[in-house]
Amino acid sequence: MKVGVISDTHLVSGGFGVRKLAAQIMSKSRQGFDCLNEIAEKHFKDKVDLILHAGDLVNMEVVDLLEQFAPVDAVSGNMDHSDVTMRLPVKRVIELEGHRVGLIHGWGSPTGMINRIRNEFDDVCAIVFGHTHKPMNDVLDDTLFFNPGSAMDRRFAPFRSVGILTVDPDSITGEIIKLGK
Repeated sequence: MKVGVISDTHLVSGGFGVRKLAAQIMSKSRQGFDCLNEIAEKHFKDKVDLILHAGDLVNMEVVDLLEQFAPVDAVSGNMDHSDVTMRLPVKRVIELEGHRVGLIHGWGSPTGMINRIRNEFDDVCAIVFGHTHKPMNDVLDDTLFFNPGSAMDRRFAPFRSVGILTVDPDSITGEIIKLGK
């Protein structure tokens, strides 16, 4: 089984009261959705069985877009609007080929993140998270900690990225895919 992993897309839609600002935001947002569509088309279409989004979608249109490529499981993050936080949990556990995988966004400083998110789950073999925008694909104490980085914003990281988890009954492994600057 292949699982596409994405986080921190931070895409907005809708308008604001000031027309000029709204036009600028909508133009940038549309470009962002077009970029996300290209990323999903290239890296997820016909290549993954499921997509995990580790929060900071900002609005549910991101899920709608990604569902064109595969079923989506997602959690809310600290930057998500109320339409997202009312529909998505803060964390969840997903069963993949007999493996329990924790999905959470994360919060606070990158320092101590691993311990904070580790304490949110019992009996998982992997934790997928976001928030830091920094990709991570490390096994610590027999648990895979996987952060795909941010597909849309390289702030705090040298490149934009997404990830792929390869899951079979015996193992779960991750791969970070660099998208560029």
